Amino acid sequence: MANDVSPMRKPVIVGNWKLYKTQQEAREFFAAFKPLVTAAKHCEIVVAPPFTAIAVCVEVVRGSSIGIAAQDVYWANEGAFTGEVSPRMLIEAGCRAVIIAHSERRQFFGETDESANRKVKAALAVGLTPILCVGETLGEREAGSTKKILERQFRGSLAALTPAEFSRIIMAYEPVWAIGTGRTATPEVAAEAHKFLRDLAAGTFTAEYAACLRILYGGSVKPENIKGLMAQAEIDGALVGGASLDPEHFAAIVNY
Repeated sequence: MANDVSPMRKPVIVGNWKLYKTQQEAREFFAAFKPLVTAAKHCEIVVAPPFTAIAVCVEVVRGSSIGIAAQDVYWANEGAFTGEVSPRMLIEAGCRAVIIAHSERRQFFGETDESANRKVKAALAVGLTPILCVGETLGEREAGSTKKILERQFRGSLAALTPAEFSRIIMAYEPVWAIGTGRTATPEVAAEAHKFLRDLAAGTFTAEYAACLRILYGGSVKPENIKGLMAQAEIDGALVGGASLDPEHFAAIVNY
């Protein structure tokens, strides 16, 4: 999953299951989903189930090109942190990537740019690919603060990373106002935010590293809008919520 310095940005389609699917439901999903994406070589496919289903998902996708990710991680490898899961535990369970600072973690569970930064570094230290989420709320967009919010989240969440470390992360732009609301940022609005993030990356880590950064769009992605989004040169994939729960819908997105 590492995105080394190269002009090629292979698209990534990530399914975030959130608080859905038991182990049995995960087995049923992949039994239906895998045959639908066997020919999909144009992109990487990643699914992030709840912690309890990670091991089952790793088992059922073995031998395929589908990667399994976690939805969150803690920054310590061990300790008195009830309810948390460490980077080493995720690696042992078979995860290749981890979503960090999803808007719901920021909104409901107190995630900050500082805690996201610690999680990014901890994930990188064990070889996990961080999928770092940034994005503005409706109020912030209406106040004209989108770029200010994105810059704050970018700089805070990626503070003190080396260029080599930065080359191994994936970013996801989530306009919070478009998540689960049915409202989607137009492909042009999304691409504008992606370009702003890439320009920030160029100013912080050099244009070469910025050119290799994969930035996914997340915000009510569906089979109906994926093609228009992926037609934008700045959009390198999608972070898919609700539509990733249905094997046919998610396969249609993968096979855009």
